[in-house]
Amino acid sequence: MTFSFGEKFRIHVFGESHGELVGVTVEGCTPGLEIEASLIQADLDKRRPGTGNIVSSRCETDIVRIHSGVFHGRATGAPITMTVPNLDVDSSSYEETKRKPRPGHADYTSRIKYAGFNDYRGGGIFSGRMTAAFVIAGSIAKVILRGVGIEVLAHVIQIGTVKVARDITDEEIRSNTYANPVRCAASEIVETLQSEIERASHDGDSVGGLVEGRVLGIPAGYGEPLFDSVESLLAHAMFSIPGVKGVEFGSGFRGASKRGSENNDPLILRDGKVAWSKNDAGGILAGITNGAPIVFQVAIKPTPSISKEQETVDLERLEQTSLTVKGRHDPCIAPRAVSAVEGLTAVAIADLLLRGR
Repeated sequence: MTFSFGEKFRIHVFGESHGELVGVTVEGCTPGLEIEASLIQADLDKRRPGTGNIVSSRCETDIVRIHSGVFHGRATGAPITMTVPNLDVDSSSYEETKRKPRPGHADYTSRIKYAGFNDYRGGGIFSGRMTAAFVIAGSIAKVILRGVGIEVLAHVIQIGTVKVARDITDEEIRSNTYANPVRCAASEIVETLQSEIERASHDGDSVGGLVEGRVLGIPAGYGEPLFDSVESLLAHAMFSIPGVKGVEFGSGFRGASKRGSENNDPLILRDGKVAWSKNDAGGILAGITNGAPIVFQVAIKPTPSISKEQETVDLERLEQTSLTVKGRHDPCIAPRAVSAVEGLTAVAIADLLLRGR
């Protein structure tokens, strides 16, 4: 089932952007695990970067409802099903895109795959709206991870051509990321990043960005090579987020220009334990955690829905035409992607932990 992810900790996502709701069913929670709706709601609230001209005018309250699998605040061992309603829906602008696919969107490929029966409103199952389910599932996964001292962090490190130019501490990510609308932990460039989005929006255009993810406190020895390595599962999860076009771990593509003597991480002893003098490996060797923090970057493409006129094809008349996309869209989806990266990372790591137990 391509709408499911995970083996021991497994999630199944359902709903559409302009349907009645978006939801997720989570399996693999130990009976008795404490599930607080308020914590899930707090994570969902973080998914909304704020208001103004750097985000879509669509305003969903995203009040989570737990339907099954939780009794008196504890997991029962049965599947946990949770939903959020779609209340602020306007599908009027999507009739034209039914026959005129939007460049950069799933309109054409989904129409071909599903023989024209796909729900094209708002992108249907391919919409960023589906990331609400990822955040909900991730909130449950974080409960498992917190119990063993593992923490998942994410933050924006680049928007358009503006990039964070220094190392960011874990504490800065915890304190600053969700305190600003661009979800960047480097407070000194928040206004510059916001201006980058605003300029693109003013031009009827959009920008992409980079999100960094970190997993802290994970011990060495987790991962299931060859095909379920840590990188394999995390990359699989990240590429399930709409708009993601690249994932790299540690030094990533930069490592290709280094020599081995530069890229290798020397082993050292610290307080009588094996450690690493640096972390170009991103916390992973041979697909297995090495005890250092897992560090990776996720590339988010520019929002394809822009108000500039673009070329496309009228699929009913089979003729070249043009399209100006209407509707409500974020001019940069990287800030909203932060909570999705955080959520799906937690899901993947929780699954790895339960497999390796």
